[in-house]
This record gives sequence, C-alpha cells and structure tokens, in this order.
Amino acid sequence: MFSVEFMPPRDADDEQLLWRSMRKLEQLGPAFVSVTYGAGGSSRDRTVRTTSRVAQETTLVPMAHLTAVDHTVAELRNVIGWYAAVGVRNVLVVRGDPPGDPNGEWIACADGFTYAEELVSLVRELGDFCIGVACFPCGHPRSVDLDTDTTYLVRKLRAGADFAIAQLFFDADDFLRLRDRVDARGCHAPLIPSIMSMTTPRTMDKTVELSAATAPTALLERLNPLREDPKAFRAEGIDIATELCQRLLAEGVPDLHFITFNRAQATVEVINRLGLLPADALETTPEAVTPETVSP
Repeated sequence: MFSVEFMPPRDADDEQLLWRSMRKLEQLGPAFVSVTYGAGGSSRDRTVRTTSRVAQETTLVPMAHLTAVDHTVAELRNVIGWYAAVGVRNVLVVRGDPPGDPNGEWIACADGFTYAEELVSLVRELGDFCIGVACFPCGHPRSVDLDTDTTYLVRKLRAGADFAIAQLFFDADDFLRLRDRVDARGCHAPLIPSIMSMTTPRTMDKTVELSAATAPTALLERLNPLREDPKAFRAEGIDIATELCQRLLAEGVPDLHFITFNRAQATVEVINRLGLLPADALETTPEAVTPETVSP
C-alpha cells in the first residue's frame, strides 16, 4: 500500500501541474493523498482549498495537514470544523516550524498551542477524525537525544493519534530502529516512512535539509559524480529510492508515503518497479516503464 503527498499550488501554472499529477496518480489507487501546510503555516488557505477539491472532485481520500503556527485555538477549531464540513476526515497534525526561520526559537501564538500533542487532543475532541502525526527517524533537530524524541512521539500517539508519518531519511536502519524504540514503549501505532526520489541535485539537497541528517558517504559517492549529467543523476536517484523501498518492504513495513513535489513521474516509476501498480494502470501510463523525458 502507498500514499502520496502534494503541496498547495502557488500560482495558476502550479495549479495545472498539481492537478495533472493528481489525476495521473489517482489512476494508481493510493491509500490517501496528503496536502501540506507550507513553511510556518504560510499556505493555510491554499491547503484548505486544495484539500476540499480533492474531497469533492476526485475519488482520492484526502488527508489535510494542520499546524499550530500562528493560530489561536479558536482559529484551529474553525479550520477543523471546515475540514469536517467538506468531508475531510483525515488530518496530519504537526506543531510546525517557526515562520521565517525553521531553526529559530519557537514562540507560541497567544491563545495557541505549544505542543503537537495538544493539537492532537483538540482534533480528537472535535470529531471522528483519523489523526496522523510526524516522527523523525534521525530525531527532531530540537530533541536532545533519540530517547527523548521517542518519548514525545509516544505522547503524541497516546494523546489520540492513529499513526505517524516519518520525516525523510536516507538509511532504512534509521527508520527500523525508530520502529523498534516505539514498539519497546508498548506503543504499536503504524509508522509510515516517507520516500522522495532524488532525481536532481536540488531534490537531493532538499532531502538533506528536510531529514536533518548527514547524507551517507556511499550515497554521495553514487550521486555527486553525476551532478552535471541530468539523465544519469535521475536514473541513479530512482535506483536509490527503489532500493530503499525494497529494503523497507522486506523488513515488514506495509505502507510507503511518497513526497511528489507535485510531479507524478518519478513516483509512478518507483511504484511500478516495486510491483505496486495495478495492472490496468500500466496500460494508461506507458511512460512509467520507458520514460521519454528527464523530469522529477
């Protein structure tokens, strides 16, 4: 089983790209589609609008992101109520990063929340939602150590979350060790790994930034020599993503969550290699087997 993640569009061109990719991936039957909230909660209105369209105009199951950044409890109640009104019953709850500087000091909004577990409790109180939270295979940048980070994750899950989606990572063992730590605490909620194909140097650099981890030497040795060869870099990036997924599936991880950057092709190719594509989808996406262009 797999799911996919999109970002709300910034302009008309972005919107066309998003919906072309959305319709292409709709054919493949993902378990759900998530729509991010943007850095610092900056794209709230676009997230709400896009998630609403997914719920009302597609066959996809939408999952909306929700952060506590710069929102009072009253505002959060309104957003949650709006989601429920348009038929969105799945919410990914994250505290969010400080606006302007993701690594800056966290300052709670007046009449707002400080911790994600508080927001989980609010969503659970307001309706029959399926709630996800974030987890960090390499530890949250603000956590003092992995044990403390695991404690906070378990608290979020026990506050009412049903599952957790992992931040990006490079090494399958980092995710598997996180799964073991959570399991050792007597908490057995599903943990879902996030996957992003590093099809360009930019996406590789972004993965490093989002993972808050140092890229393994072996990975850099495979990709860095190809930075000036877009086609070769892309092919190697697809290979690396596929290998990571294969290892996770072999270790009993039942679900994969693909970060798309609003483009479908790389995700289609990896899913196809893993044998997760329905047979009829191959008839409508021949480029999944023999791509004609170099694209993310």
